Amino acid sequence: MAEDYLKELAETRKALLNILEDVEEARERAEEEEDKTKAIVSNLADGLIVLDWGNRIVLINSQGEKFLDVKTKEIEGKSLEELEKDPIEKLVKLILKKKKLYREELPLEKPREFVLEVTTVLLSPRKEKVIILHDISREKTIDRMKTEFVSFSAHQLKSPLTSIKWALKMFLDGDLGKITEEQREVLSKTYQTNESMIFLVDDLLSLARIEEGRYLYKLIPVKIDKIIQSAIDSCQKKIKKKKLKVEFRKAKGKIPEIKVDVEKIKLAVENFIDNAIKYTPEEGEVIASLSFNKKEIEFSVKDSGIGVPKAQQEKIFQKFFRASNAIKIKSQGTGLGLFITKNIVEAHGGRIWFESEEGKGTTFHFTLPFT
Repeated sequence: MAEDYLKELAETRKALLNILEDVEEARERAEEEEDKTKAIVSNLADGLIVLDWGNRIVLINSQGEKFLDVKTKEIEGKSLEELEKDPIEKLVKLILKKKKLYREELPLEKPREFVLEVTTVLLSPRKEKVIILHDISREKTIDRMKTEFVSFSAHQLKSPLTSIKWALKMFLDGDLGKITEEQREVLSKTYQTNESMIFLVDDLLSLARIEEGRYLYKLIPVKIDKIIQSAIDSCQKKIKKKKLKVEFRKAKGKIPEIKVDVEKIKLAVENFIDNAIKYTPEEGEVIASLSFNKKEIEFSVKDSGIGVPKAQQEKIFQKFFRASNAIKIKSQGTGLGLFITKNIVEAHGGRIWFESEEGKGTTFHFTLPFT
């Protein structure tokens, strides 16, 4: 009996030693993995901040310290609420303001232009947050330089193009003497090409102003139905040429005045109407509508045109985008009209959207709030 007991005890001891060896081995592997993870996190080119479920900072890597000019010991273990007046005040306010996952730019005060792209990732099931800080200063500087170049070039081009326009018009109007029909035909084509160049330059100037954040100027109260009617009247030549049926349906009752930048809203309205006329076949129909409620006015333009292919609809408001079927009908175009319109509407605090079916037509809408 004693021998069996001792044998069993020896086997138990051996098993325990094996377990301890396995535990030690696992601990060493875990420590090794932890060291590897720390080395990776520490040497990331992006800044990294980890928050626990209570918004306390549990980790910040060396790049994060460098970006935010802080030390780990200054902020580790502290909640975001405790850090609202510290060096990372702007970042803290952004994180606390946004409850969901997001990606946003955060400009910081530095000797040079310095902008971080802040991305939040949620780690489940413990609901820890990882804040990724990516330096996009170089990209922003390049974008600014491109915008400045476009603005400068467009300004330089506009003056001579305008001079050419009026010189050609003088010839066409006979102010400089009679011209033959052959000469008139050549001059008319040149005039139209020059007009296209002026429209392109105007679009590029609008684009530059949008990207510089200086797009709206003087807001004054106006009756938008008059702007819409004026835009339709200015297109009468195109309407008659294509034999289109164009109707303007106004809301019943007195339409209230609304505060807008008149020049910009006129451009937005013209873009909607011009697109509808441009992409609607001969003898088609275009219906402009204006309605309002207590909060906002809504303007829409419905056409019986070519529509937008379903696969391309999500890109329709993107810069320089033109649908494939639109390019087949009219090869020339900047793809900036709807991008500019979207920015005009949103700068006024409004919304813009559309419904479309290829081959059956499109309806574009925008709203403007009463302020």
